Amino acid sequence: MTSPSLHPAAGPARRTVVAAAGAAGLAAALTACGSGDDSSDTGSGTGGSDGSAQGGGAALAKTADIPEGGGKIFKDQGVVVTQPTAGTYKAFSAKCTHRGCSVGSVANGVILCPCHNSEFSVTDGSVKKGPATQALPAAKITVSGDEIKLA
Repeated sequence: MTSPSLHPAAGPARRTVVAAAGAAGLAAALTACGSGDDSSDTGSGTGGSDGSAQGGGAALAKTADIPEGGGKIFKDQGVVVTQPTAGTYKAFSAKCTHRGCSVGSVANGVILCPCHNSEFSVTDGSVKKGPATQALPAAKITVSGDEIKLA
């Protein structure tokens, strides 16, 4: 006669299951947020050689939609487009390099991340105030007439 075991049947440890679920969630988040982050060139506005390229992407905005010294965040495309000086347009990833939050606003020459208040330059994406330590990656755009497109 055998008695029932007091130990459950062998299976994956709880830590293994939790770690696997966390890894799967992280992979899904990185895949969703990763598009466009590997670009390294930034298109500039009219008058420059970068601004004369023909853009194959969908139109993001009209040049009049981007305030001078500020910018506009395009959450669906994961980019922020800025106009640091009149007629010069730049684009950067809208994903903060500190913890991956989406930047929340652009004003007074800085792109602000609402999660931990990191600030980035509208001119080159460099860190103006931490905790972030790396610049926002540049994104490619083209400016043709009054239309701004992802390259």
